[in-house]
Amino acid sequence: MVNRLVALCMPGGRQFVEAVQRVWDEGDAVLPVDQRLPKKAQLDLIGHMGASVVLDPAGASSLDGWPVESDDALVVATSGSTGQPKGVVLEHRALVANAEATNAFLRVDPDVDKWLACLPLSHVGGFSVLVRALHSEAPLEVHDGFDADRVMAAARGGVNLVSLVPTAMRRVETGLFRKVLVGGSSVPANRPDNVIATYGMTETGSGVVYNGHPLENVEIRIVKGEVQIRCPMLFRCYRNGANPITRDGWYPTGDAGKLDSEGVLTVDGRMGDMIITGGENVWPVAVERILSKAPGMRECAVVGRPDPEWGQSVVVLIVPDAVPPSLDELRELVKESLPTYCAPRSIEFVEQLPKTSLGKLQRHLL
Repeated sequence: MVNRLVALCMPGGRQFVEAVQRVWDEGDAVLPVDQRLPKKAQLDLIGHMGASVVLDPAGASSLDGWPVESDDALVVATSGSTGQPKGVVLEHRALVANAEATNAFLRVDPDVDKWLACLPLSHVGGFSVLVRALHSEAPLEVHDGFDADRVMAAARGGVNLVSLVPTAMRRVETGLFRKVLVGGSSVPANRPDNVIATYGMTETGSGVVYNGHPLENVEIRIVKGEVQIRCPMLFRCYRNGANPITRDGWYPTGDAGKLDSEGVLTVDGRMGDMIITGGENVWPVAVERILSKAPGMRECAVVGRPDPEWGQSVVVLIVPDAVPPSLDELRELVKESLPTYCAPRSIEFVEQLPKTSLGKLQRHLL
C-alpha cells in the first residue's frame, strides 16, 4: 500500500476535523494548507511538499507527489527563521505523545473540559489542539481563525481550554478559561496563574516545556549555550529527507538558553539573534522582556545595528501607544535589571513589527 500526503485546502471547522479523521483512517498523512495564502502560493506549497491529493470542499484531485511512511500523520509547512518553507514530518506516535503529556499536565477531564481551536490549523499550535481533543475524546469547538468576540462567546458557552498567541491573549478575558496555553517569546511575565507559557516548535509537535518545566518524558540539555531536546514528540525528519536529530536522539533547536539549579529552562532567543556590542553579548529577548513593561509601549523588538565604534549598537524598535516612552526612560528601566551595555542606544518608531500569521516576530526582516 502506498501512503499518500493529502493537502487539506479548506477552512477550519467540523468539515476540516472530519477530513483529517478520514485521511488518517485511510492510512494517509495530512498537509494543512493556510487558506490565507494567495491561490498560487498554496499551489506552490502543495507542489513543494509533494502532496499526491488535494482535498477541498468541492472534492479531491490527484497530483504527481511522493509517498509518506506508514506511520506519518502530519506534514506542517514552516518557514523557520529564514523564510524558506520546510515540511516537518510528524508521526502518529509523536502527536499522541504530545497530546498525552499535555492532557496529563492540564489534567484534562473529557466530562468537564472543552477545547477551543482558534489558531490557524495550518500551524502546529492550532492543529495540536485538534489532536489533544480527539485523543482524550474531549469536546472540541473549531473556529476558522481568531476572532476575539467569538472566542469570548465560546468561553461563556462552556469552552475552558484554549491555545493562544500573546497578541490574541491580550484581546480576551483569560479569566474565563480554566487554562490558557500561550506560546512565543513575548509571553508576559506577570501573566495570570491560569495562563501557561509554553516552549516548543513544529519539530516537537507543539509545546513540550510549560512554565519552564519539561513535560513528562521530555529531556533538555544545554550544549554550548544551545537548547537541545530529546523526547518521543520529536518529528521524524523534514519532507526533503533532511534530519538534524543526533544519533542518540537529541534535536538541536537553534535556540539559546540556560537551565537553573532546579532544571527550569529560560530561552534567550535564536542563536543567531545575539547582539555583540563592544565585545559584550546582548540577548534581544532578555531586553524586550524588560522594555515591554514600560509605559507607552505597545510592542517592541530589539536589534543590533552596525556601529563603527561598538561593532553593533543596541536599538529598540517601538510600536508606541499615544504617549511613547523616552530613550532615557527605557535605558534606566533596563539598567535596573541588566548591565548598562544592554540598554538601547537609540529608538526607531514603527507602525508595526513584521510577524508570522501566528504572531511570531520575524527578526530576519528587521
